[in-house]
Amino acid sequence: MDVAKTQLNVRVDEATAEAARERALQRGLSVNRYIEELVQRDAGEVGHTFVEAAADFMKSYAAVFAEESGDRESEGRSRT
Repeated sequence: MDVAKTQLNVRVDEATAEAARERALQRGLSVNRYIEELVQRDAGEVGHTFVEAAADFMKSYAAVFAEESGDRESEGRSRT
């Protein structure tokens, strides 16, 4: 399946452009494909980082959440 491509023009200094050319060549990729993979990897890392941070938050506050939900359950039972 072919994915529609959009042309994106960017300006970088010559050292950055040369580094991109060299890295792409080392990996056997075109500069376009190399940059596309970098952006995709970066976007994936952001999502992964968010999920990891959310999991850490939930672990850190699991006791608080359990206590809160336990208190509400016992309050509900004592009212009936």
